[in-house]
Amino acid sequence: MLREHPYPTPPFPAQPQTLPGSSEQMNPRPDYGETTYSGSGRLRDKKAVITGGDSGIGRAVALAFAREGADVLVSYLNEHDDARETMRLVEAAGRQCVLVPGDIASPEHCRTIVQEAVDAFSRIDILVNNAAHQMAFEALDDISDEEWHKTFAVNISSMFYLTKAAVPHMPAGSSIINTASINADTPNPQLLAYATTKGAIQNFTAGLAQLLAEKGIRANTVAPGPVWTPLIPASMPAEKVRHFGEQVPMKRPAQPCEIAPVYVLLASDESSYVSGATVAVTGGKPIL
Repeated sequence: MLREHPYPTPPFPAQPQTLPGSSEQMNPRPDYGETTYSGSGRLRDKKAVITGGDSGIGRAVALAFAREGADVLVSYLNEHDDARETMRLVEAAGRQCVLVPGDIASPEHCRTIVQEAVDAFSRIDILVNNAAHQMAFEALDDISDEEWHKTFAVNISSMFYLTKAAVPHMPAGSSIINTASINADTPNPQLLAYATTKGAIQNFTAGLAQLLAEKGIRANTVAPGPVWTPLIPASMPAEKVRHFGEQVPMKRPAQPCEIAPVYVLLASDESSYVSGATVAVTGGKPIL
């Protein structure tokens, strides 16, 4: 059925933010599926961990998982207001939500996240490694050593620490879903560090799927194109934000609610033979 009101298209107004960004300050506000996503019990009584679940794709996934019947632990950096809104949406769906703030660049904090989930839920059925850091730079010399290391620590090293800690608590039939990007295949030169980590995520997931198959645990990657999240105005120049999403055939960015159903599919038992896959959600732009 066609939407009565189309999703927003660029140009978008100027709206500079500081990292990590806030949904409340965005214009237009991202659509997380609050009024549109209806669950059907596809994740009934599953237990999920979602990093970066305070806003963006992570919030939309948390909302969708809850409405499909899952309890959710939301890991986030320090965006407490956004995280509490995610909790409100999860609890309104009748499911439990645990909030764990902190920096996943720290291996110890990654292990703390997993322990908090085990303490709350006794097991982990779904691990969504979604949190990411990005900044745009025009020249190689503009990327500091610290920026390069931070991007790798948040975007890919955390996936190793979280997965390694979580797997002993994941029964057969569990699912790991890692968020990559269209940048893994068609890297944006202004996002060199970010794009490099997204390529690593895709490779990590492909190897992980083979490594964990004997345990009955699946691992897949979602590769979104442009998505309207707080990270965009917080990490990109105003002119890039103004025209964000125009580069894909649909001529607009995705809303987070348009990405979440792919995570639901990969988390569900319906995807029992899907592992090692990359699912592109790119508004019509092919990835190779």
